[in-house]
Amino acid sequence: MALFDLPVDELRTYRSESGAPEDFDAFWGKTLQEAREHALDARFEPVDTGLCTVRVYDVTFAGFGGHPVKGWLRLPAGATEPVPLVVEFIGYGGGRGLAHEKLLWASTGRAHFVMDTRGQGSAWGGGGGTADPVGAAPAYPGFMTRGIDAPENYYYRRVFTDAVRAVEAARSHPLTDAARTAVIGESQGGGIALAVGGLVPDLVAVAPDVPFLCDFPRATTLTERHPYREIGLFLKTHRGRATDVLRTLSYFDGVH
Repeated sequence: MALFDLPVDELRTYRSESGAPEDFDAFWGKTLQEAREHALDARFEPVDTGLCTVRVYDVTFAGFGGHPVKGWLRLPAGATEPVPLVVEFIGYGGGRGLAHEKLLWASTGRAHFVMDTRGQGSAWGGGGGTADPVGAAPAYPGFMTRGIDAPENYYYRRVFTDAVRAVEAARSHPLTDAARTAVIGESQGGGIALAVGGLVPDLVAVAPDVPFLCDFPRATTLTERHPYREIGLFLKTHRGRATDVLRTLSYFDGVH
């Protein structure tokens, strides 16, 4: 493919100029503390998929604000003792899909939890089932600028909190081994996995694939492709807001 960014040698030594806010840790500590004031209330309902080697559960748990978030838990049909757990997050615009999809991890003898992404699930794949009941200030269509007026209101504050709670919900099932938990994801899911890796201290692995939600100051000027482009188009209309927008994004940057 064509090289449109820095040469490979420079990419290997590149370091972001994005700076973490001074209250970054306090912000996330308070956010997760508030979320945990709501009972997790993880419910696992068996689903009749017709599959012989994998058992599937329709999961509901309390995410950010106590809002109900959906997921699938897939287990090897023969599991009688706790097995390693893989928690997966979904790419931009997609949802958790259908109960019989994504059978690889359970087929290897692991538990596999797929979190639905609130408000998404209508752009590709088998759909989602989690609403985002929180309103927001004016935003460009998509999810990147929802609530971008302040870190407390930003859409991905809710999503990253949901994701931490998803790990907690998946670990609460008696057939998952909390001590052997990994998180994975692609694109948006990779960015969420990085965030969870920073917010959950005892994971055994974090495996993001082509993550976005990273290095916002460079990414938003490097490409005109969506979803980063949503931020540029928002600022095209809301001129003079760039400093405030970048401040909000700094709390959600995978770099930190």
